[in-house]
This record gives sequence, structure tokens and C-alpha cells, in this order.
Amino acid sequence: MKNFTFNINENSYSVRILSQEDNTIELEVNGTNYLVKMKEEIKSRKTPTLVRKPSTTAPVEPIKVNPSSSKTTITAPIPGVVLSLKVQVGDTIKANDSLMILEAMKMENNIVSEKSGTVTAINVKPGQQVLQGEVMIEIE
Repeated sequence: MKNFTFNINENSYSVRILSQEDNTIELEVNGTNYLVKMKEEIKSRKTPTLVRKPSTTAPVEPIKVNPSSSKTTITAPIPGVVLSLKVQVGDTIKANDSLMILEAMKMENNIVSEKSGTVTAINVKPGQQVLQGEVMIEIE
């Protein structure tokens, strides 16, 4: 394969590489054959470390659309179909009262009120499909 000449301590060595398989090399030095097993280099793997800079901005407070308004809207948490309404316009309700049943992904979800008040508007009918975030009931 390849021929090399080495001079070590004023001695000359003629080296010829005959074959190589993985880390084993067969070579000839001044006419004598040798099988040499190369030392495997152990590579250290560097695991990357994720370093994040600390945030320099202050946390943002949520914007309240109309903080003085006493009106609350009940919106659809997920897309679905209104199965039944349990309240009517003018009904007085308390916090956590059941307002309606919404079917989504073949499951019936009980929609409850967030606060006490009076139902001022119902924007849906039984059997109607609603999208996520759609206003279904308004409470004052």
C-alpha cells in the first residue's frame, strides 16, 4: 500500500503498510511482518448545556378590557355542540351554578357560571355548534 522511511537514533527503518482492517494494521519493517493493533481513541462526547439569560423585562400584567364593568361572558372552552340550556334570560344564578351542557369530542361538558348574577343574554340554542371562544351566555 504505502512505503515510509523512518530515521530513529541514526538507524534507518523501511516500513511498508500491507493491509488495514478497522484498528488492526499488517505492516513490514525491514522485511519482517508485524500485526499492529492501533489504540482506539476514546472520544469524549460533549453534551451541550442550554444556558438562558435571565429575563430583564418585568412580567406583563393582563390587560383588563373594562375593569369597572360588571358584565361577564361565558365562552366556549372548546368547539362543540350545545346539548341543553339550564337557564333562561332573567334567571338569577350563583357562582358555580350549571348553565348548560356542551358536547365536545363525544363527551358532555357541564358549563358553570364564574360568578353570581343575572342572565342577560343567551346567544346559543340547543343543537347549535359553537367554536372555541364564542360567547354563549352573558351575565351581569
